[in-house]
Amino acid sequence: METTLDNIIKKHRETGGNIISLLQDTQEAFGYVPKEAVQYLSDTLGIAPSRFYGVATFYSQFRLKPSGKNRITACCGTACHVRGAERILTGLKRELHLADEEDTTPDGQFTVDKVACLGFCSFAPVVLINGAVHGKTTADPILKEIKKK
Repeated sequence: METTLDNIIKKHRETGGNIISLLQDTQEAFGYVPKEAVQYLSDTLGIAPSRFYGVATFYSQFRLKPSGKNRITACCGTACHVRGAERILTGLKRELHLADEEDTTPDGQFTVDKVACLGFCSFAPVVLINGAVHGKTTADPILKEIKKK
């Protein structure tokens, strides 16, 4: 981990990167922002851990815990909401046995995220499964798709 973080630090020292850039590259390297990485960055750069956590918790793009092998992202923007996105999300969470506050299954197979808008409004409601767009959909086809995973 330290070698990877040292390379990230070196890159951003040369380009004048900021905390957001450091966190983005850390998340890209590890799939999330591990607390050990935050502590190492803090110790090495002399920046309080609270500054890293402040940024990481402010922006929804950052994950502070590992995500599942399969990522499911449900759009809940206005167009998707009106066309049943919440029903899809509820069905997904029920099928995966996730409580409202949980987003990753205990076996680490699935992570379900809810986002404000994916930008595919003409295909509402939209769900991404591992980056693949599933538009004008309902819960049934999405549930069938995740059963294949």
